[in-house]
Amino acid sequence: MRVLLPPSETKRDGGAATPVNLDQLSFAELTPTRRNLIDAVVALAQDEVTCRSALKLGPKLAFEVARNRMIRSAPTLPAIDRYTGVLFDALSAGTLSVTARAQVLANVYIQSALWGPLGAGDAIPAYRLSCTSTLPALARSVTATWVEASRDLHGLWDGFVLDARSEGYADMTPVPASANAHFLRVATRDSGGATRALNHFNKKAKGEFVRALAESHAIADITSPAHLCEWGVAHGWHIEITADGEIMLLV
Repeated sequence: MRVLLPPSETKRDGGAATPVNLDQLSFAELTPTRRNLIDAVVALAQDEVTCRSALKLGPKLAFEVARNRMIRSAPTLPAIDRYTGVLFDALSAGTLSVTARAQVLANVYIQSALWGPLGAGDAIPAYRLSCTSTLPALARSVTATWVEASRDLHGLWDGFVLDARSEGYADMTPVPASANAHFLRVATRDSGGATRALNHFNKKAKGEFVRALAESHAIADITSPAHLCEWGVAHGWHIEITADGEIMLLV
């Protein structure tokens, strides 16, 4: 199984001194688009006022402009360690066992507005760009740019894919009709049997869920929604398959 996660707006500082190498990121066919987006982001960052306005950054987030200006030369970290926030704090990749971390690096991918789909181990710098950001140098929106680039994407949809992205990031790289991909929805069920989606706890549950999968050493071995439900029964997670093929995680 492959797990596809959303990114986070917040990023950890620091990393190895080696700058990002686009040729070493997953999905080499996306390199031209990544290069164009970096050019657009760096160009926008040359004017702090314009950049803050375009990216909707308040005064306390002015440091994000400097981050974007230095994307090409800034230190890098594996993507799974670069992102912070509720989901990634709950996953806590830095505290995984060696075997569990290897499972994450081999089977988890992150959808980024700047990089497109990334392998969890792909080394990237800190940056600021979201699915709703506007880049004046682009001929189309960031989302439309990735939709176009994703038409030539190979390999991401091989096998069973658990799509845990938020809707805005899912729109960037649409699931092909032929893919064996199933959207993950986090919900709770009340005493009357009705289910309702969760908001803040949705991210936390996704992080904890991926961590549990990794620590059970099961990610690579799960091949279908039914197999995932079996894993859930064995490991204390309530998972159901909805009528439209979505996977519902009940917490």
